[in-house]
Amino acid sequence: MDIHGISAIVTGAGSGMGEATARMLSAAGAKLALLDTNEATVNAVADQIGALAIACDVADAASAEAAVARASEAHGAARLLVNCAGIAPAGRIVARDGTPMPLQEFERVIKVNLIGSFNLLRLVAAGLRDCEVLDDTGERGVIINTASVAGYEGQIGQAAYSASKGGLIALTIQCAREFSSMGVRVMTIAPGLIGTPMLLDMPQEVQDSLAASVPFPKRFGEPGEFAALVRHICENQMLNGEVIRLDGAIRLAPR
Repeated sequence: MDIHGISAIVTGAGSGMGEATARMLSAAGAKLALLDTNEATVNAVADQIGALAIACDVADAASAEAAVARASEAHGAARLLVNCAGIAPAGRIVARDGTPMPLQEFERVIKVNLIGSFNLLRLVAAGLRDCEVLDDTGERGVIINTASVAGYEGQIGQAAYSASKGGLIALTIQCAREFSSMGVRVMTIAPGLIGTPMLLDMPQEVQDSLAASVPFPKRFGEPGEFAALVRHICENQMLNGEVIRLDGAIRLAPR
């Protein structure tokens, strides 16, 4: 799929991988709607690249429906969705003092990361159903979700996060099969340690230790490398129904 001129939606676009993806897509000529709960940051990014900023809680049905409708009014039905919105709080299922994790903490992570991604996916896919095909193969669009290597090797304290990302991994082939008749491809990227604010705010000695755990290259991945993979997925039509690890061959230890 040629990115130039298409309508695209990026969630979690106010920072990190979402922001890098938005900047890449803008440079490639896409018409962008940027979604985030943080209005200040997403407005700043949108102003810099000439995109439409929309405050949106991806986990809320009405908020997402309104955001997708507004994006469609501005740019037409989205041909590309990149789901980057997510949260990553830590917490043991049973705390060291024997207290079970409050159920609402687990629910919150599942709601934002898994249900939130599904929420946008269902709306964009429904909009793509009646779009004109883009080429003689019948392609109409591409949906890319963001999982994590924690969806495969969840560490102690990552129960909710791992479950949410594992759900996205499981959805990938199912959605690709279901949407094949519509000419819509579905892919998932599972990043490892990416240099986003969440990691870069840690003490330097912690960052150095984490980076050293990556087999090669021994560093954090860069948000721009995630964005580059998004572009390649868009442009390589045979990529469908798969999860790509972007991780420098890391396999997470138990803790």
